[in-house]
Formats: sequence, structure tokens, C-alpha cells
Amino acid sequence: MLVTDKGQVTIPKHIRLAAGVAPGTEVAFSLEGSRIVITPVGTRIKEDRRAKLTAAAAQVRGSFSAEFKQLGADDIMRFIRGDEPVKTTTRRGSR
Repeated sequence: MLVTDKGQVTIPKHIRLAAGVAPGTEVAFSLEGSRIVITPVGTRIKEDRRAKLTAAAAQVRGSFSAEFKQLGADDIMRFIRGDEPVKTTTRRGSR
């Protein structure tokens, strides 16, 4: 494998796949003796997904009715599972 004039190399596909290095992955370079080690340190893709999920969750929370907001966690889980009709209750620990 040749290093270009700009210091670039192509990481072989089987190595990228095994290491989980995809487009947008940030990597760090280090020296271990005379060996160059490339380590994935994060991905923009995961950060973008997290930001999108956070925004979607905020939008969903904002759309809850006042009655739904009064449900406790157990009631919400029963509602999601479809286990039984949901009754409006106060949250545990509320007065």
C-alpha cells in the first residue's frame, strides 16, 4: 500500500468493517514503538442519530395530552404494550 504525497492511505475494506470504521468515523493515530495505530474514537453518524432521536422525543413529549401527562410509568408501559385499558392516575410520589 502506498502513502500519497498528502500522507493518505486507503484502509482495506475488511479492516474497516472489522474495526467499525465507516464514513464519518473519527480516528486517532498513535505510535507504539515503530507501529502506527489507528483507533476509532467516535462517529458523527452516532451523534447525528442521537440528536435526531432527542429532537423526535421532545416533539412527542410536546404532543402529549394533559391526561396522558398524568399517567405513571407503569400505566404508560401498559398503554404501549396494549395490556389493559389505561386509567388516569397520579404519578407515584406526587401529592
